[in-house]
Amino acid sequence: MPYAGWTLVVPVKPLAEAKSRLAALGALRPRLALAFALDTVAAALACPAVARVLVVTRDAAAAAPLTALGATAIADEPGGGLNPALAHGARAARRYAPHSPVATLSADLPALRSAELARVLAAVPPRGRAFLADAPGTGTTLLAGAPGVALRPAFGPDSRNGHAAGGARELLLPDVPSVRRDVDTPADLAAAAALGLGPATAALL
Repeated sequence: MPYAGWTLVVPVKPLAEAKSRLAALGALRPRLALAFALDTVAAALACPAVARVLVVTRDAAAAAPLTALGATAIADEPGGGLNPALAHGARAARRYAPHSPVATLSADLPALRSAELARVLAAVPPRGRAFLADAPGTGTTLLAGAPGVALRPAFGPDSRNGHAAGGARELLLPDVPSVRRDVDTPADLAAAAALGLGPATAALL
């Protein structure tokens, strides 16, 4: 039976540092990074399987509008990069809801559809950890764990292989393109636009 009541941990870098490969967009880049996060979090909160979204960030300019959507912002206390931030967020999730399953979700999924996210979460096995690869097939957009299971995030270059090598099961789902379509480059953004952008990103563009 699929889990319900998921806690999602979404990491948000300081907006001034986010999406460096979109530097050609100039002053629009940090605004786009925030719009991506807003659309990601809004879609996640609208997913029936999701009970709460924790945003891990040290940027107050990002935390405020994301909190207004209904997310809970927690400080990126350990610093040191993405994986420590996610581990910190997962520990906080256990404190909020000790018996709930926990997943990390990329913050740059501007085409995210709640129904597709629900299908991914429903496919997570009842024990252990599982992950969803990104659209290119080398990275990871979602890492999930059963209640009480440590996530052990291994994001970074070739994280798909890193998570698989660490024992996480890959979720092979053909019908969830919006959950796999993260955005790092202008080509990625065009691909996300083809799927249909969320309202914050669409309004900005």
